[in-house]
Amino acid sequence: MSNSVRDPQSTPLHSVSVAGVVVREDGRLLAIRRADNGTWELPGGVLELDESPEAGVAREVLEETGIHVEVDELTGVYKNTIRGIVALVFRCKPSGGYERTSDESTAVAWLTPEEVQECMAEVYAIRLLDALDGAGPHVRSHDGRRLITTP
Repeated sequence: MSNSVRDPQSTPLHSVSVAGVVVREDGRLLAIRRADNGTWELPGGVLELDESPEAGVAREVLEETGIHVEVDELTGVYKNTIRGIVALVFRCKPSGGYERTSDESTAVAWLTPEEVQECMAEVYAIRLLDALDGAGPHVRSHDGRRLITTP
């Protein structure tokens, strides 16, 4: 490994986002239909500079769905290799509030794991399924559409 200082302009820039896998007592999972592209995803968004990942996920879930959560644990780290986004995904429990849409969501729903697999793209559905298997935290990369498997 070289001891030379890297040129800051050649250092890759990454964005950090957070998302919540909110699991209800009946096993249903909280999902939103995004206002910008109509896809079903986990509630979440960009982590602010001055907040912890746990505070960020609680804020994002509340903003997008109206549901307050208790953050349990990190279940996965997912990197979009095309856009340079690293997503930290946490399993959460609902602790209050009522479902509502926002400027960022056109629908809020509690889905079964089977419904998640039917309506979400693979790179988003895997985040929910990983959070349920108890074997995390998982670390995965994707190109925005498909998971990238490493040998």
